[in-house]
Amino acid sequence: MASVLNTVPSLRLSNINNTNRVRTRQVFTPSPVSFTRRRLTIRATETDANEAVKPEAPGKSPAAAGSSFNQLLGIKGAAEETNIWKIRLQLTKPVTWPPLVWGVVCGAAASGNFHWNVEDVAKSIVCMMMSGPFLTGYTQTLNDWYDREIDAINEPYRPIPSGAISENEVITQIWLLLLGGLGLAGLLDVWAGHDFPIIFYLALGGSLLSYIYSAPPLKLKQNGWIGNFALGASYISLPWWAGQALFGTLTPDIIVLTTLYSIAGLGIAIVNDFKSIEGDRELGLQSLPVAFGEETAKWICVGAIDITQISVAGYLLGAGKPYYALALLALIIPQVIFQFQYFLKDPVKYDVKYQASAQPFLVLGLLVTALATSH
Repeated sequence: MASVLNTVPSLRLSNINNTNRVRTRQVFTPSPVSFTRRRLTIRATETDANEAVKPEAPGKSPAAAGSSFNQLLGIKGAAEETNIWKIRLQLTKPVTWPPLVWGVVCGAAASGNFHWNVEDVAKSIVCMMMSGPFLTGYTQTLNDWYDREIDAINEPYRPIPSGAISENEVITQIWLLLLGGLGLAGLLDVWAGHDFPIIFYLALGGSLLSYIYSAPPLKLKQNGWIGNFALGASYISLPWWAGQALFGTLTPDIIVLTTLYSIAGLGIAIVNDFKSIEGDRELGLQSLPVAFGEETAKWICVGAIDITQISVAGYLLGAGKPYYALALLALIIPQVIFQFQYFLKDPVKYDVKYQASAQPFLVLGLLVTALATSH
């Protein structure tokens, strides 16, 4: 963007003359040409100066200049797309599937009954499809639908606010993904020989949680604490429970441990709130960055992530599993390093870099915990 000092030289005489003619007819009575030009030149300078110092809101770059890869992953900086199937994929945000898929892996490991044979691998793949593309895809599409007013402010080039996909197409996608996910859950219960369809009810409960998270009148995401904890539980606890129930027994101690672990998920959810501050504030959503300010919220975020994992390491140590506890502590260290290197410096600018760098160590810590509880 041009600086203020370069503004006046950049004005073209033809533009000034054109502006004179419009302004003279609409605003001014006939007057000496030199006076009119001087007045209009000053106004143009003031306008350009204001534009020069006005900061651009994060995430508002034109979609046409975005990345096709980002479009397929469903993250910010996506290119504009007209292919309806690519748009449908973008709405499901494939970048959010891996934590759910990994949660199934952790649950299967925690059960102690997973075996590397064709049947167990096939069961786990179906469970991952249920948790990731179907039910997470349902959740993300539903969330985008109910966030269309916020996205019109924060990211107006996204598929729904930009009109790239119609209302009927979005609603159809929501229903197909939901029914598909519930259908796979019922299939898994039959496949596992469950007398009580626990996986179906876990899927149904998670789908209901997703709905009340995004949709009025409850809209849990309006409250930063409740909404982010619900999101964290959906990403950590629910897929773990599904994987463990598929291959073994879901026990009360695992339910408590994974629910507490979801506090780390709360911290992860806060990371995504920083890019939506402007829209959240305008529409009255009390995300933690809005309620507490960016500086305080970013420390709440990293505190929730780190303290939770340290507490779980302490639990493993107290349970007589020191090697697992030490392994978990070793995985916390690089997360803290990346927090200071990226997130705490600028949570808006470096949110993607931070998550790409730190979250692999967090999910590895989940697997360490799962393996510890299986023995």
